[in-house]
Amino acid sequence: MQPTLNRPRRPTSLCRSWLFVPGAQSDAHTAALDSGADALLIEFEDFTPPERRKEARSLLKDVFTAAKARNMVIGARINPLETEDGPKDLAAVMAAGPDIIAMPKVVTGAQIKALGEAVSALGGCNVELMPNVESARGLLNTTDIIAGDERVTACLVASEDMAADLGAERGQDGLELQYIRQSFLVHCVASNVLAIDCPYTWSDCAGLSSETDFARRLGYRAKSAVSPDHIEIINAGFTPGDEAISHACKLIKAFEEVQNEGRAGVRVEGNFVEKPIYMNAKRLIERAQALKSVI
Repeated sequence: MQPTLNRPRRPTSLCRSWLFVPGAQSDAHTAALDSGADALLIEFEDFTPPERRKEARSLLKDVFTAAKARNMVIGARINPLETEDGPKDLAAVMAAGPDIIAMPKVVTGAQIKALGEAVSALGGCNVELMPNVESARGLLNTTDIIAGDERVTACLVASEDMAADLGAERGQDGLELQYIRQSFLVHCVASNVLAIDCPYTWSDCAGLSSETDFARRLGYRAKSAVSPDHIEIINAGFTPGDEAISHACKLIKAFEEVQNEGRAGVRVEGNFVEKPIYMNAKRLIERAQALKSVI
């Protein structure tokens, strides 16, 4: 049975950075816990060799306890339930008391329905689910995947597995994945769940900063990571800064003033501000205030 969670936790919608960490590496756990990530996911799939998965399961309790003490959202990415390790991973994770469970390489809603049923059977009625979309087939089925269980609150799009499935050549500019990232975001927004952008798998900080800025411009509010060194940049990229807040306030003030005069919009710094832009500015201010309350 899942232990009762008595702590207040950050809402999933306010988790900017999602850090995946190898399940059987204690030193990696320490670095991850100190990274400042909003959400930490212990990885049982690609980052943990099959022969070390039993060891990884034995380490869950300690790392979950430490993450909760830091007010991190904590969970794990288990192997698919169709595999030999999947049910073993799930049982161990549920015993440690997760906030959220991720499952890789999901291609159908039926897989998430089965995951939800398995989680409920282990006492996890309030545990959230996070499908990982890592293939062309999964992308086309994203809406159905999200609809597989009402506890799906977030969905993640992969980079390396997706590129491999497409036969795409990887580059640091990520051009080959731009359509994937845009399409995936549309599915998630339409389904009212948090879209988590793919990880940046190179080490350079400038490239990560540029990719995070691009993701934010598309509409993303969260990004996954495989390196604790990337967390600070991701958090900064998805946190409205003073300049952005000041600009939003200027738009809001200008629009509300002309509304009082019976006009439909106003030009600010060369841009005609109508209600959609006004509402986006309002949402930015609301997000900044919400993040301030949990950081």
